[in-house]
Amino acid sequence: MDLRLFLTVFGSVFLAEIGDKTQLATMLYASGAQNSRLVVFLASSLALVLASLIGVIAGAALSKVLQGRAIGIAAGIGFIAVGIWVIAKA
Repeated sequence: MDLRLFLTVFGSVFLAEIGDKTQLATMLYASGAQNSRLVVFLASSLALVLASLIGVIAGAALSKVLQGRAIGIAAGIGFIAVGIWVIAKA
């Protein structure tokens, strides 16, 4: 296993997920007194795993048509566009 790749992906996804709407929704469900924290944890974990699986499959499919650099540039432009949108709405 490529430990450097593992740590890079882990760090990127972990930082991206901290404080996002997914985490806020999970906190909302976990705060319900009648809700099982274990069920909330398992459901939110499975949802993140499945979303990541879709990302891996989509990335693998795109890599057959586009070069990695083009995908990286498109992702960067997407992140910048979202950042501009968030600033504009603030």
